[in-house]
Order: sequence, then structure tokens, then C-alpha cells
Amino acid sequence: MSTITLKSLSKQYTNEKKTLDDISLDIKDKEFLVLLGPSGCGKSTLLRMIAGIEDITQGDVYIGDVCVNEVEPKDRGVAMVFQNYALYPHMTVFENMAYGLKIKKVKKIERERRINNAAEILQITSLLKRFPSQLSGGQKQRVAIGRAIVKEPKVFLMDEPLSNLDAKLRNEMRIEIKKLHERLNSTFIYVTHDQVEAVTLGDRIAIMAEGEFRQIGTPMEIINCPVDMFVANFISSPPINYLDATLVHQNQQVHVDIDGVLLETDLPLETIKDNPNVVAGIRPEHCYITEEEHNALKMEVLFTEIIGTDVLIHLKYKTLNFLVKESFTQTYEKGQKLNVKMKANNLNMFDKNTQKNLRRFQ
Repeated sequence: MSTITLKSLSKQYTNEKKTLDDISLDIKDKEFLVLLGPSGCGKSTLLRMIAGIEDITQGDVYIGDVCVNEVEPKDRGVAMVFQNYALYPHMTVFENMAYGLKIKKVKKIERERRINNAAEILQITSLLKRFPSQLSGGQKQRVAIGRAIVKEPKVFLMDEPLSNLDAKLRNEMRIEIKKLHERLNSTFIYVTHDQVEAVTLGDRIAIMAEGEFRQIGTPMEIINCPVDMFVANFISSPPINYLDATLVHQNQQVHVDIDGVLLETDLPLETIKDNPNVVAGIRPEHCYITEEEHNALKMEVLFTEIIGTDVLIHLKYKTLNFLVKESFTQTYEKGQKLNVKMKANNLNMFDKNTQKNLRRFQ
């Protein structure tokens, strides 16, 4: 069993504010969990604490049923892939992958079996005799991952392994890492600040800020119902749109009024009493251009971005910038006036004071 349990983990350096504060989490066997958050939020520190290369100030780490607080990193059954490939330049690919096994005194025939198996999985068999200086960035990253695979760990820990690659290679390696997880059938914990990576790879995502978890859930749970405006901002690419709005009572239902546009909500009636003035959040892909003027907001085109088969339309609404994402089927001119509608089912309402999502915290 390669479950991981974190119990009230904290990390504090000297008298500074805690880098991690009371972190608890159960990671399932064979799960792919992504730790997502901005730089400095504590996600890499948490990963290193699981690996055993960062001291724990308070709390416990369990791998399976064993508390590993006092267990040496090499004996925890984990393998770590870093942002820096950390390959020995004077060793071939084969020797780099074999080095950790030699230290552990794994027999030569077993070392060769593991290395050849990992090389086949990662499609780097033809590179085994090369030196790191003869490899591309993507090939170096595959070797770094292969060095982890040959250890046959219970848990793979990956700390922003794709951040040094260009956009095309990142896309390719994301797919390879997803396939690798399915093939190895092991538990993966993956650190990133890239929400596209998180959504693409993760069975669950744990979003962190200032040393705490803000929300843990599947990609769809977090996208559809972010716990607050911080999460909504962080998990949105392109950025989410925000508009001031008012909750009103109509036909025994709560509607949200956005400058005269009325949209139904699933909020209970008592919400109006507590939170009549809200911030409405809507993602660009949940808005659309229409010929109809009824229940639409009139906006002006600033410019457009073509993104593959989609177009991102940058609009001006009063003093706000507003985004609409749709299939690239027609062009729009700067200054053109458009009617924009929003899909009510995808609208989130946030408390102006607490920034909490009212749909989630009813």
C-alpha cells in the first residue's frame, strides 16, 4: 500500500511566520495528486518533508501505515524528480540511471534489467550510451524520470519537473507523465504553479496559499465551484471575469442582477438578507456573443487573440476588461459593439467581504 497520510504538519524557520501551518491530507494508493499554488506558498517544502529531505517542525508523515518522521529518505520507498535534472556530466545515461542502484548494492544483472525496462518505457533506449551534453532538454528530463523509475519506489515525488522545457516539450511531457502514471500504477505527488498541468494531470488538486490548503478536489470540482476568489483566479486560464451584482427575489427564487441582466441562481432565499451585494464570477468560455439584446450586456471590442481553433475576444465593459472565448468562426473589429450573454448555470457568486463562494457555502 502506497497511501500517504499527513497529520497536522507544520514547518517554521526560526521565529518567522510558519511556512506550513497544520497541513493534513490523505492521499490514496495509486492516486495522482497535484500540489498547485504560487511561488512561496510552501508546496515544494511540503514535498521535501514527505521525501525526508526537509525537517518537520510538527506533525507526522505516514507512508502506508508507517510513520516515517525518523526514517532516512533512502529507506522511505520514494523517488524524487527535481526541476533541475541533476545529471552527472561525466557519466553516460546508463551510468546516471545506475548510480543510485549501485549505491544500494543492487546486483548488476538486476540493475541492467531495471534500466532497460525504464528506458523502454521512456523511449530512451537509443540514448543509453550518450552523455548529458549530447541530450536535449526533453531527453534529459526523461533520463531524470528514468533514474526515479529504476528505484521501483512506492511513491513518485515530482517538483516542477517540466518548468525548464519550452511550451511544445511541456505539452508532450505532460502526456508522457500521465501515461507513465497509468503504466507504473504508483502514487504520484506533483508540484506545479501551472494550472494547465494541474488540470491535465491530477486525479485531485490541492491548491495552496500562504502555507495552507485553500481547496482540495477533482479538477472539475474546483473549476466548477471554486471555494473563493483566490482559487477562482488561480484555476482560470484565461482569467475569470468579475462583475458587481445584486441578489434579488423574484418568483420565489434568487436571481442575480448584473446591470439589469437577470439570471437564475440555486441560492436559498435567506442568502439575499445576508449577502445582497455580491461579485459575480464567470469564465470566458461560459460567455457568448449573440444578436439578441434582451438580457445581454453591450460591450466594445478592444482586440482579439487567436488560440488554436478558438478566439479570445478582449472587450471593454464600462471601465472593466471582459473576456469571451469561443470557436474561431468569425472575426471582430476593434470598436465593434457586441451583445454578450452569460450561462447562468456556470455563474459563481462571491461574498464581497470574505470573497467566499456563496454557491459552495450556502
